[in-house]
Amino acid sequence: MNSIITKDLNISYGNIDIVKNLNLNIPKGKITTIIGANGCGKSTILKTIGRIIDPKSGSIYINGKNLHEENPTDIAKEMAVLPQNPQAPSGLTVEELISYGRFPHQKGFGKINKEDKDIVSWAMEVTKISEFRDRNIDDLSGGQRQRAWIAMALAQETDILLLDEPTTYLDLAHQLEILQLLDELNKNEKRTIVMVIHELNNASRFADHMIGIKKGKIVCEGEAHDVMTKENLKEIFNIDAEIVEDPRTKKPVCLTYDMVKKN
Repeated sequence: MNSIITKDLNISYGNIDIVKNLNLNIPKGKITTIIGANGCGKSTILKTIGRIIDPKSGSIYINGKNLHEENPTDIAKEMAVLPQNPQAPSGLTVEELISYGRFPHQKGFGKINKEDKDIVSWAMEVTKISEFRDRNIDDLSGGQRQRAWIAMALAQETDILLLDEPTTYLDLAHQLEILQLLDELNKNEKRTIVMVIHELNNASRFADHMIGIKKGKIVCEGEAHDVMTKENLKEIFNIDAEIVEDPRTKKPVCLTYDMVKKN
């Protein structure tokens, strides 16, 4: 069963076509990672599924529902979106920012209740941001700010998480913490997680399903072993690479050596 389906999706910026006739199938309850070179359209695809930008044509279905026929608040109860480089209103504390994730669930005058507060506290705890709860978001480091945004997405408590480069600005240890957290949410709660990730070996390690994008089109998709091949990486990234097996995870690992000259 698929959680997200796109049919003949076309996306443009002005007169420039970015994505053409995209037919995407994101499996339900799995982690899908999307890889591709800068400017290939992967972030644009995520923004369009997340209703941040509108498609030129085509359809998007979330759990069988046509995305553009549904109330945005109802969709926000099913899908949380964390775009690349999100911006917060000036002067917000970390806790206030994360509390925004509870907005789709609030009733009446939108006041935070005890359940909301408990979920916000949980989100701060699992992202290891609790000690900064009263600090202004503007005063955080890039990595701390990124963890706060991820906490806000988690506080939204949705079955689907769309994350555009969620480990940006994080050091290696915090990258691993966030990816392991998302992996646990997927395994324990069967949440569908879709991530755009630049670091190929992390994309491979944590994926149940991978998609390779080039110039707005799917070049390859499937399990990590199907996507992380020498031939696919040459096609997608124009690189000469060797693929070896990780001795612990048994997932494919990319070793890059050189750029491939274009014909």
